[in-house]
Amino acid sequence: MSGIQTPSWSLATCRDGAGAASLAVLLEDGTLLAAPELKRWDTMLDLLDDWATAEPVLRRLELEGVPSVNDVGLVAPLRYPRKLICAGVNYRRHIKEMGADVPAEGWHPFFFLKPPTTTVIGPADPLTVHDRERTRYDWEAELAVVIGRGGRAIPVESALDHVAAYAVANDVTARALHKRTAVPAAPFVYDWVASKAIDGSFPMGPGLTPAFLVPDPQDLRLRLWVNGELQQDESTGDMICSVAELIAAASQVMTLEPGDVIATGTPSGVGAPRGRYLRGGDVVRVSIDGLGSIENTVQEP
Repeated sequence: MSGIQTPSWSLATCRDGAGAASLAVLLEDGTLLAAPELKRWDTMLDLLDDWATAEPVLRRLELEGVPSVNDVGLVAPLRYPRKLICAGVNYRRHIKEMGADVPAEGWHPFFFLKPPTTTVIGPADPLTVHDRERTRYDWEAELAVVIGRGGRAIPVESALDHVAAYAVANDVTARALHKRTAVPAAPFVYDWVASKAIDGSFPMGPGLTPAFLVPDPQDLRLRLWVNGELQQDESTGDMICSVAELIAAASQVMTLEPGDVIATGTPSGVGAPRGRYLRGGDVVRVSIDGLGSIENTVQEP
């Protein structure tokens, strides 16, 4: 059973040679369409802020005969999320490969934050690795959830009603900076900011696939390749906490707002257990069936 209806499309942000950005419809074959219905919103965040109006408009989109957009490039579909909330250790097989046990019943999701204005880059932007030997950058293919209707203390049963769209993401992590040796006390051993907050460490895209095109977010296949070699290949069905449970849990901690992004964790196949890390020239491709692919080339300044 597939978790995506076909044919699928997504909402993209594109930029022309003069730097002007606009919204467009991105088809699976890479074609961009200038849907006139999107002109009422200047940015993706504007559209998400107006989700109650935007959703029925998007459901009624007629794409046949819509002109294509030329001489533009794709940028991050949502360049500045309001919050970028990331779930850690949320796949069963990933926990095992990192040397830990699958949690017992009653596990509560673990979250951390990435700076929303400096970490997000586009689906084809270069991925910059700084000081490779000291930092050891690793890949993490993830399903990103984009909030369209905010709330606090959202029940699990209605959590998916708050989702506007889904996207492909890569939560790049500096593994070597994650754990410190000289600390004043045990709680300070792990440095989440140093390992996760790196500039440009969250490639995202290629567009935002509306949630009404994704019947079951727990039935999506994630894959990641480095230089054409498959590294991660897993279903979102391996998540410990479902998308709905993550939304509900995050909303117990903070008020969710339109334009927030929740990264739902990565499956097994990361580089750290094998001592494999990113270096200049590597090409990292992440794909989620029905949502599209992003591909970023690693550069070292």
